[in-house]
Amino acid sequence: MTLLPPIQLPKIDFAREFTFSDADYERVRRLIHRTAGISLGPSKKDMVYGRLVRRIRELKLAGFTAYVDLLESPAGRGEFEQFVNALTTNLTFFFREDHHFPLLAEHLKQKAGQEVSIWCAAASTGEEPYSIAITALEALGANARVSILATDLDTSVLETGRRGIYGADKVARLPAGMAARYFDKLPDGNYQARAQLRNLIRFERLNLVDSVWPACKPFDAIFCRNVMIYFDRDTQAGVLRRFVPMLKPDGLLFVGHSENFYFASDLFHLRGKTVYEHAARAAVRPLTHG
Repeated sequence: MTLLPPIQLPKIDFAREFTFSDADYERVRRLIHRTAGISLGPSKKDMVYGRLVRRIRELKLAGFTAYVDLLESPAGRGEFEQFVNALTTNLTFFFREDHHFPLLAEHLKQKAGQEVSIWCAAASTGEEPYSIAITALEALGANARVSILATDLDTSVLETGRRGIYGADKVARLPAGMAARYFDKLPDGNYQARAQLRNLIRFERLNLVDSVWPACKPFDAIFCRNVMIYFDRDTQAGVLRRFVPMLKPDGLLFVGHSENFYFASDLFHLRGKTVYEHAARAAVRPLTHG
């Protein structure tokens, strides 16, 4: 039997378009942590490459070293917003973590007739603050005196929130009947939140790790969900300390399903499933026996 020579397959080059060294990645990690509080582990290197390579192409730069050099120079101030936007995650949908909203409704009903203020500190594309607004109107009625501050680090998603326009697939996730009550169908098949919702919400850019936050009166509730999972422990503790004076004595802090702040028990005490209250208020709450 004659053996055929082995087939020589063409060599395929899987090399990246741009070199992304460990040193480049470390510079990116330090920069996004210093400016946005986001903590990136070693496993995120490929994700960072995929998100930033588009900016490098658009700017026609030589590679990642040149890109970070630009960001760290005075000429890179205009690009910095694009850099942060690229590295932030904006997964959200209406009434995400729906166990929070009945508790919010009960909390608001206790304040009927009062002015109510709520801060949504990671508003993303707006589904969360609109869910809060719907809950407030359902709990307090159409004449509710409610104001909602919706903030996010990413400027592009804030514009989506301001417009309040969403695809049919997103609106379909609303509880039964709410789409008809609170959204208008547009000619292109999308849906827009009605003015009664949009008028309750003010969208603004805010970086939770900035040294100064805009002056605001204390809030009746703060939603900061699924954002501090990207922060290291020290950054989380710093943000939580700054939340203390921003929340009314009887206020509630709503956090994400995978966030646990047991290490800050001197600041906040767990009230319910991923819902916190001031530690001082919890200390005087009477014990209940069931």
